[in-house]
Amino acid sequence: MNLSLQRYYSVAAGMLLVSGLSACGSAPADETARAEQLYQTCAPCHGDAGLGTDTPDATTATPAIAGMPAWYITAQVHKFRDGARGKHPDDLEGLRMRPMARYFRTAEDLAVVADYVESMTPLQSSSSVDGDAGKGAGLYATCTACHQADGSGMEALGAPPLTQTQGWYLVAQLQKYKEGIRGADPNDISGATMR
Repeated sequence: MNLSLQRYYSVAAGMLLVSGLSACGSAPADETARAEQLYQTCAPCHGDAGLGTDTPDATTATPAIAGMPAWYITAQVHKFRDGARGKHPDDLEGLRMRPMARYFRTAEDLAVVADYVESMTPLQSSSSVDGDAGKGAGLYATCTACHQADGSGMEALGAPPLTQTQGWYLVAQLQKYKEGIRGADPNDISGATMR
């Protein structure tokens, strides 16, 4: 190999090394900006901080999603996108969510936004429903098999954590399961378990 060709390769290798090292330093900032940009599809309903709304008004209610595990966010977006959830005519929130789920066209985009949602500070709120906590504790015993006694959930069973979910949302979803509005699609295995 002649000397000028060796210099060319040396300079090219050096440039690649420098650009690679500089990219390593800027990747997290770029990834955060990308995540924030992708999340803007979610923000109009779930809020900039992912805290949803505090009231169960059927026309505007949205659940808090901040801090929810990425695996759960990913699974639910797939269900909405694929029609296993949110296509029943009585599921107003689900019908609004289905077209939003289609925004994430690649698995990578969905993974980025799901990780971003998981990194958000979870909702810390008091109960938004009236009820008998003592009686509820007895009824919750059935739920512990999947959601665990402390409500932390279990990924292996597709059971999300319940500890940061608003009470009104839990009540609404349980009602949907009971009425077959949610969990009735044959492709929704975890939903069928909930029913």
